[in-house]
Amino acid sequence: MSLELKTNFKPSGDQPEAIASLVEGVFQGKKNQVLLGVTGSGKTFTIANVINQIQRPVLVLSHNKTLASQLFSELKSFFPNNNVEYFVSYFDYYRPEAYMPKTDVYVEKTSKTNHDLEMMRMSTMNSLLTSRDTIVVASVAAIYGANKPEEYESSFFTINLNQKIKRQDFFLNLIQMQYKRNQISIETGEFSVKGDVIEIAPGWTNEFNLRIELFDDQIESINKIDPLTKKTISKESKALIFPASSYVVESKNIDGTIELIELELEDRLKQLKKEDKLLEYQRLKDRTKNDIDSLKEFGYCSGIENYSRHIDRRKENEKPYTLLDYLPKDTLLIIDESHMMIPQLHGMYNGDRARKLNLVEYGFRLPSALDNRPLRFDEFEKYDFQKIFISATPADYELNLTHGEIVTQYIRPTGLLDPIIEIHPSKNQVNDMYDEIQKQIKQNLRTIIVTTTKKTAEELTKYFQSKKIKIAYIHSEHKTLERNEILRKLRKGIYDVIIGINLLREGIDLPEVSLIMVLDADKESFFRSRSSLIQIVGRAARNDKGRVIFYADSVSNSMKETIEDNKLKREIQHKYNKENNIVPKTIIKPIFDPIQGKDITNALELIQKQKSNSKEKQDERIKIIASLRKEMKAAADKMDFERATQLRDLILELESELDK
Repeated sequence: MSLELKTNFKPSGDQPEAIASLVEGVFQGKKNQVLLGVTGSGKTFTIANVINQIQRPVLVLSHNKTLASQLFSELKSFFPNNNVEYFVSYFDYYRPEAYMPKTDVYVEKTSKTNHDLEMMRMSTMNSLLTSRDTIVVASVAAIYGANKPEEYESSFFTINLNQKIKRQDFFLNLIQMQYKRNQISIETGEFSVKGDVIEIAPGWTNEFNLRIELFDDQIESINKIDPLTKKTISKESKALIFPASSYVVESKNIDGTIELIELELEDRLKQLKKEDKLLEYQRLKDRTKNDIDSLKEFGYCSGIENYSRHIDRRKENEKPYTLLDYLPKDTLLIIDESHMMIPQLHGMYNGDRARKLNLVEYGFRLPSALDNRPLRFDEFEKYDFQKIFISATPADYELNLTHGEIVTQYIRPTGLLDPIIEIHPSKNQVNDMYDEIQKQIKQNLRTIIVTTTKKTAEELTKYFQSKKIKIAYIHSEHKTLERNEILRKLRKGIYDVIIGINLLREGIDLPEVSLIMVLDADKESFFRSRSSLIQIVGRAARNDKGRVIFYADSVSNSMKETIEDNKLKREIQHKYNKENNIVPKTIIKPIFDPIQGKDITNALELIQKQKSNSKEKQDERIKIIASLRKEMKAAADKMDFERATQLRDLILELESELDK
């Protein structure tokens, strides 16, 4: 199938030029391109049009799950008939294995996997290996270790109508693909056998089950059925059965893998004995022997990923296989919010290695566990995909790759201009801020104050509260539920002002906010760099009365560059509006009910105040969690994955409060 863009919209503003330039660059073989697009200019729609024209597989990398889910939802709506996949970590909760020598504390790996996310990961891998009309939206999980593509693909199992196959061979194939037999009620990754009828609940989807009917070791029928009603959805002439788990090991490779583990164990034990590390010697010996026994008996063991080097037959320090190895060579790689994504790709390897070095040194893991890791950045760079970097503030790395050449998208089809920037002196700034807030309140408009220190934020909050201003302070200790609730109350007008240090990260969308006040704007730092200031200014571009006040005693280089950038964008947008008779209007965005649901109140107070583990309070928490789960499923069914992700995070936070 070809990629087919479905939309009633047509490119407008400077989208047509951006699309044409990017498509031309791809066809000319440019390895790197930069799309500099302002907030609200429709960058995702531009990329959808590029994908539609180039007709190649695409991987979009996003630096956090919330933005990834938002991109996935948008691209899924643009390409409803194609394989739009979502690949993020399948852990709802993950605490990695670790050892702290100073306190002699060993922390066992603790995790809670999400079956829906695991299914989506498997669906991603299956789509990439079997079809070209595939668009993948992924987080940094894309550079973490995965099964060797050839190993994974070799476990695929094709069946055909009228095919001769022995029942025992059929069952053995399923078990080797990590399917479990369950004769009562099968769940994802399980199968049941009733007479000559085999029902399989696929590991990669919950949209259907497979029902295979045999007669005298011959496949008589293959049907897709509804998992709940068991009604036939379609009759098939053949079926491709994918593994139940994304990490499978062929049985023929198990013996060789065990042999390699045993050889490494022997060498490592000799070394530990030579160094007189008898505790580490015994610890490593016992643990590894248990893993080997499990591999011999089941073909699997807990923490099997730590032996991935031997399973994949890789050499020491050789890079792991990742999702990138599943991509066709002509894949287009799109790096969203590249000024954030590139540093994240840089930082994954070192943190992982530091933790595992302790595990190896103190006998908890073999040295080969170090090769179960994310890619180093230099390894990531060696993948020869054409790339498009997207950002409102591209960094030097991206600009150097393109020698400063960029594709710009400054015009917002909505007509909204970048906010007006004013500079106010820091002298008497608190009085000035109070006066500005009063003006905002009279017009029923919202305000955000951005500080550089926690102390300043706290003191300003207390001061304005004493002046009867409805203000809230958002800080790092706030959980997801608390933070979202404060932002919701700001939009509703329950608060007029919120204050914090790093409020305006990418993705926050508050159209009711028309004024942002930036303290210490002239103090050059990470929070007051050109990139940070441009991002802050852009967040006030959802309101037609948007303003930003820089409180400063001088104009720093970052301020100067931000103001020049702002002036250029406003001129371009104003000219477009005049030529097309567009009157800018504030974006109207619905304000959701409290995330905990219409029929449940005081969930925020429950988290903040209830510290007792009384049965009544525990029951109330369980009731809230059950309601949240219903909302999460409803949001996922509507493909509102951004909201579903938020709900999932809130469920985890509430669950963490149980039994405390």
